[in-house]
Amino acid sequence: MQALSLGHGSGEDLADRGARSPDPLPRLRRVVAPNDRAPLVRVDGVSRAYGPIVAVDRLSLAVARGELHALLGRNGAGKTTLLRILAGLVTPTGGVAYVGSLDVARHSREARALVGVVPSGDRSFYLRLSALENLVFFGRLQGLRKRAARGRAHSVLAEVGLAGESERPMATYSHGMQKRVSVARAFLRNPEILLVDEATHDLDPEAATVVRALVRRAADQGAAVLWATQRVEEVRGFADRVTLLDQGSARFSGTVSELLARAGARRFVVSLAANGTGRILQRDVLDRALGAVGRVVPLEGDGTYLLSLADGVSLGDALGGLLASGVQILNCRRERPEVEDAFLAIVGSQGSTGE
Repeated sequence: MQALSLGHGSGEDLADRGARSPDPLPRLRRVVAPNDRAPLVRVDGVSRAYGPIVAVDRLSLAVARGELHALLGRNGAGKTTLLRILAGLVTPTGGVAYVGSLDVARHSREARALVGVVPSGDRSFYLRLSALENLVFFGRLQGLRKRAARGRAHSVLAEVGLAGESERPMATYSHGMQKRVSVARAFLRNPEILLVDEATHDLDPEAATVVRALVRRAADQGAAVLWATQRVEEVRGFADRVTLLDQGSARFSGTVSELLARAGARRFVVSLAANGTGRILQRDVLDRALGAVGRVVPLEGDGTYLLSLADGVSLGDALGGLLASGVQILNCRRERPEVEDAFLAIVGSQGSTGE
């Protein structure tokens, strides 16, 4: 496996450099060709059962260097179990999981050195200690010398925007601030692989944006990222590839564009009225105005309709036909985001039972 140069020397040198550098987090510098896409994470037919419950079922996927790969699925789809397997915390009951070239089950200690983990619902911090003290402690557990651990702790806390809050006890931190410390801990050794489990769950939009930006940048700098989420809206414009899990099995794996192509019929909620009068229109009038481009179904009896488009018809074509027929368009929104449409088209509406 080809490695990434972290742009620094010994741990002691890092502490000194972190104290004087205007850029608090040393950037990952590629020492491989830009087109190198060798997988840093590979899962080959992995299964994990807890008695009669199969949490992960013969799952295969790969995550390349510099790729942000989303694991999308409901609660219980098997996302957390897979991340625990890759982190060396759970042994698979079938198949093999590789981190770099290492079989995680056989070489868990060596594999963990390559991995940074952002767990979901993290309760592993000591709340009476400051964020800085916590990160120095965890850096020491990861093998850093005391001086190096302190230098890295200062660096990564600045990177997540908490340099000015680093001496406060973590008990005084908001949930979003604690999550940022969790991300900072994952970056302590500039890992080649990031395993991120529901990192934005219960975060406000601003905190969630900060966390996503940090993780996205890590991927852009060469890390392989596996991002587990049940929030379908996170995938579009963020992930490079997606694996959709349901009951421990992969129901889809591909690019976001390929996932969107699986969306069902495009439907929009529209508020319509007779132009200049505000009068509610009858359905047959609207059907004649739309012709073959779409159909409407009344929703509330107040001029709100569900507009379904025919194959190959754009929303602009349908709205243009309505306007040309004297229909006033008061409001228009998609019934569900495209990613959610695709998700439901693939897995349906039934819940999953895996862990």
